[in-house]
Amino acid sequence: MRGIFFDEDSVREVERLLRAQGYDVVLAREPFAGEDDDEDQPWSVTSDAPALVLELLVDQFDGWLEDGTVEAPGGQPLDLPDAPRRHHRPAP
Repeated sequence: MRGIFFDEDSVREVERLLRAQGYDVVLAREPFAGEDDDEDQPWSVTSDAPALVLELLVDQFDGWLEDGTVEAPGGQPLDLPDAPRRHHRPAP
């Protein structure tokens, strides 16, 4: 689980609080695709803290939570035609 924050003061406080409770914490900068300003990149906090603890800190310090899972597209595959449809002439 990772918490994402934009404010450096907030991320430092989250780090301090998690370490005070005995959890391991890793801070990193997270550039967005196409972001060219290094100073505007958000911070990520990765920790071994339980998800609930990190979720409460994310709510308190205006961040968001990433669980690292990517949802696979669901449902049945589409039934696509094998060839173009012919509206004006019948197929030979």
